Amino acid sequence: MIKLDTYRVFCLVAKHQSFSKAAKALYATQPAVSQAIMNMENELGTRLFTRTSKGVKLTTDGILLYEYINSAINLIEVGEKKLSEARDLLAGEMKIGVGDTISRYFLLPYLEKFNQSSPNIKLKIINRTTLELCNLLKSGEIDIALCNLPLRDPALEIEKCLDIHDIFVCGEKYKDLCLTENSLDELMEYPLIFLEPISNSRQYVERYLLTKGIKLQPEIELGSHDLLLEFAKFNFGVACVIEEFSQEYLNSNQLYKVQITDKIPARSIGFCFLKSVSLSAAAKRLMEITQEKGVQL
Repeated sequence: MIKLDTYRVFCLVAKHQSFSKAAKALYATQPAVSQAIMNMENELGTRLFTRTSKGVKLTTDGILLYEYINSAINLIEVGEKKLSEARDLLAGEMKIGVGDTISRYFLLPYLEKFNQSSPNIKLKIINRTTLELCNLLKSGEIDIALCNLPLRDPALEIEKCLDIHDIFVCGEKYKDLCLTENSLDELMEYPLIFLEPISNSRQYVERYLLTKGIKLQPEIELGSHDLLLEFAKFNFGVACVIEEFSQEYLNSNQLYKVQITDKIPARSIGFCFLKSVSLSAAAKRLMEITQEKGVQL
């Protein structure tokens, strides 16, 4: 069997696209790196790199192998780091995946408290969609993610931390919608503003509407919750937003909550992490902090 060290060499050559740069990173000689890759190709019975005058590039087989080997190497490195980071949160790094909206309206105050209590832990924040965060968790590139729920993935453990409610809001132009209750069918007659289809929040509301026999056809699709609020404020239509993350606009009467007969069922946001990998002490501490009272959101 090919040794783990050889797979590490393979990953470094693929990342650097160069035998010499990989050798430098390994404190090894270029001939030793070239020989290791040649032995690996012989043992696997396929060519992994195409040699050029400017360096090397992965072949089709090489790309396929790299996808899996790189994930495995990342997970091994995560395991090694967790051992050293577990010592009283004195050092280390915590990689957190979170969406822009949850980061701004929920996570930031808790991160501040964590940073105050554990200043030697380096925080790396990665903003992605829920689907992308799940993939990053499974490849070992982040330690923990804070995602929109519901989420069903047998590889992931989920801990709910806040219930949220999807509502419709509008500006002055459509303020009459706030005076009496409206059916969802009636609401569909107005220009609708939604997140892009890839969003987990959008998919949740869209699935609910389908149970009512309504196929969603928004006039405007946007990439962030903040843009939903702003477009509704400037009377482009009726926006579907998260109530808990829209309080600043609602309390100041920049936006108004639309009254509907069939309210969208509550859902949650929560922490997600791999079932097969123990959480680091830092990740556990962050989760504990989000359950503590007295943090000003």
